[in-house]
Amino acid sequence: MLLQDRIALVTGAGSGIGLAVAKAYAREGATVLLLGRDQSKLETAFDAITAAGGSASIAPVDLENELGAVPQLVKGVHERYGKLDILVNNAGQLGVMTPLAAYDPVKWEQVMRVNLTAPFFLTRELMPLLAQSDNAAVINVVSTVAFAGRAYWGAYAASKAALANLTETWAGELQKTAIRMNTVNPGGTATAMRAAAFPGEDPESIPSAEQIAPVFLYLASEHSKERGQHLKARDWMDWRAP
Repeated sequence: MLLQDRIALVTGAGSGIGLAVAKAYAREGATVLLLGRDQSKLETAFDAITAAGGSASIAPVDLENELGAVPQLVKGVHERYGKLDILVNNAGQLGVMTPLAAYDPVKWEQVMRVNLTAPFFLTRELMPLLAQSDNAAVINVVSTVAFAGRAYWGAYAASKAALANLTETWAGELQKTAIRMNTVNPGGTATAMRAAAFPGEDPESIPSAEQIAPVFLYLASEHSKERGQHLKARDWMDWRAP
């Protein structure tokens, strides 16, 4: 299996892209830690993974309001596994679609906390465990608007642009280590967040979360050597391990 004996933590794992990635990792032999704020969704994901013969555990953490719980999470991962091989910072918040001049400051801070501060803090706290891996991968989920601002996308676009920059900066600092950090731009994907942003769009006209999962498998595997790169998920939909 592609990820046999690897330990992976996926945020936003209760639904959408996070769930699809978690299932893909489990199918390839990884033990997956499912992090999210909705315990019932995490339990459903856990049941699906274990019913299919995979290995998983759940970590109910609200990254918007419970960053103080992260050190305890890290302690638990250390005590149970002693390392972390893969971290996928997928959890995200769309915020409101409105002109910047009308953007509510509280909503702005909420989006920034989930989309930027949480990935930074979680990665920083998990770095000692990632350093115990012989080939660690950190994958930050961004967006097309990370690379070209779009009217009315406000805090979401700004947070994803900052996350892309953070990835490049950190990748440079980790150049001489076994920890690789890259981003994935899923592109238009049939998720609840996409439906909220484009309510009139036919979900059948865009790829499903399962269809764009291969790029996450690639970046987590020993086949990937990229550092500080931004991969488009749609370019990797047909990827299979050699």
